[in-house]
Amino acid sequence: MLRPEHVMTHDNTSPVISKFNAIGTSLISNPCQPVFTIDHDVQNNSPKNLKKYARIETFAHQQHVDFFPPGRGISHQIMVEERYTFPGLLMVPSDSHSNMYGGIGCGGTPVVRTNAAAIWATQQTWWQVTEIVKVELKGPFPLGLTGKDIIVALCGSFNQDKVLNTAIEFVGNGVKGLSVDKRMAISNMTTEWGALAGEFQINKVLVKWYTQLLAMRHASAEIKTQSGPSVASSHPCLSLERVQALLRVAQELQAEPDAYYSKTLTLNLCTLVPHVSGPNSVKLSTLLPELEARGIAIQKAYLVSCFNSRLSDLTAAAEVMRGKRKAPGVEFYVAAPSSLVQAQAERSGVWAALVAAGAKTLPAGCGPCIGLLEKGEVGISATNHNYKGRMGHPLAQAYLASPGVVVAGKICGLSPSPSHVAPSKPTISIVEHLKSAAGSASAKANPQVTEPLLLTHFPPTFRGPLVFAPANNINTDRIYPGRYTYRDEILPDEKAGVVMENYNPTFAGTLRALLPPVSSGSPNEQKKTTTDASLTEQAQRSRRTGEGVVLVAGANFGTGLSRKQAATALRNAGIPLVFAASFGKIFKLNAINNSLVCLESKHLVCFLHQHFPPSSRAENENSQTVVTRCSLSLNARTGSVTVEDPS
Repeated sequence: MLRPEHVMTHDNTSPVISKFNAIGTSLISNPCQPVFTIDHDVQNNSPKNLKKYARIETFAHQQHVDFFPPGRGISHQIMVEERYTFPGLLMVPSDSHSNMYGGIGCGGTPVVRTNAAAIWATQQTWWQVTEIVKVELKGPFPLGLTGKDIIVALCGSFNQDKVLNTAIEFVGNGVKGLSVDKRMAISNMTTEWGALAGEFQINKVLVKWYTQLLAMRHASAEIKTQSGPSVASSHPCLSLERVQALLRVAQELQAEPDAYYSKTLTLNLCTLVPHVSGPNSVKLSTLLPELEARGIAIQKAYLVSCFNSRLSDLTAAAEVMRGKRKAPGVEFYVAAPSSLVQAQAERSGVWAALVAAGAKTLPAGCGPCIGLLEKGEVGISATNHNYKGRMGHPLAQAYLASPGVVVAGKICGLSPSPSHVAPSKPTISIVEHLKSAAGSASAKANPQVTEPLLLTHFPPTFRGPLVFAPANNINTDRIYPGRYTYRDEILPDEKAGVVMENYNPTFAGTLRALLPPVSSGSPNEQKKTTTDASLTEQAQRSRRTGEGVVLVAGANFGTGLSRKQAATALRNAGIPLVFAASFGKIFKLNAINNSLVCLESKHLVCFLHQHFPPSSRAENENSQTVVTRCSLSLNARTGSVTVEDPS
């Protein structure tokens, strides 16, 4: 078991409180361990949302937990500014972009809400050790390029799930030239790349950054006036002695000479030019000159997020926009990641330069990441994810780029491009490493165990009509759209009604038509039809009996954000069992915690691809969802799967 230094929750603190209360304990075990930060829905001033925020603040005061109110900033930026994070520590926020802390040599990996509640109660959690991938950045860092260019190129170049569910260690002589802001940007977006953590080693650049930060903290007034807890000049995580000891800690945390990595990915930084990610996928990466040549009209541009709106990012954008105005027809939005960064930008004149260029300012928070694009609009953003529908309407197009590219003239008319560069693809390499037989152990079967035992009430058999979603990389935003995420009052039936909406708008209706009728429990009464019975009744029946619709999906199902509702919405829709070629690890953990059975079977997925190729589907059938007209049954004791075709 692990005892993390801190567990952070944000707007999702409200459902975590509900789970904590359900455990049966009334007091948080260690009030110094949790941190509450409100940052996601801060522009929502409805009485319902304000009441939710007030409940969280009251709970924080009752439990003596540090609380940061709306407007203070984005949770991850606060964790860094307020020195909760520090090299060598372990943080487990209930948010998918916890990977960002790896940029400062701090262990950061997300946990789901159920685990966060358990940590409140016990101070401990578990984490399954995963494969470690070495990512080598070679060569000097080209002038004018950013950390965003590196991670966008990595996501687009190594786009075959090479780092899925792994922990990444960044090494190489190219790391020495990266500022800490660039390192945090790279680590932040390893989430979208598919990794569970993205770690940089402690080096002299990081030590210098902390030394400067310590001096700034003593001189700063803003960080002391807008925080929930009082901030003393000698912060428990930040002192001169502790900073000076970092180089010694760095030696202790070096990898062993014979350390095993499952693979080594290499990127030659000398061959890198600015990249743009998208549209609507980080696996699509386009060289800036190529995208400029397409002449794409862009309506909205965003310089926001925990990723790329720090002072260095805002300054870079302001330098190329000073004295200029945005193009007509382009809406340009700017938000600092925290009140401290905004105060620094205002004091330096950076903020005024952006406003003078026509920028609309937004409060420090995550709101723009959730969605402002209308149907048919095209947007470019300095944020970290551009999943279909995440930044607005599913029929909008979202691109990701560095702050300098976001304001580039040929992209959206805000200013001249950061540089004129010739198109050239980055040089990359992949080396797979096989583990020696001596390093592995095999378990011997126990001859006395003849039949696996099942938990009480666990269905011995799962069965139902088979629905095939053949696409790979169906992320949690496509399973459960972001616009519903912080509607805590949404009912199970309503969740079921929007399941997979960003993947296929008719998916929920398809499921409902396939669900078997619900028995009233009385042999003298007729069974309810699917239109008479609520989805809640059908979902409860499927959990109890294992009978419902069986979903089979492609590889990396549930990748992306750590959204519990992606699992519960499928379960609420009457799906007791999901097969996939592979799963996103955080989604799978959410599924386990919420009684949704998930099993991996590449053979089953290949079988369905062979029997239901795109050419065989009816013209009026949505190619993203195949109603196979087959039924699938799983024997939970033996693991045998049977697919029956009535034809």
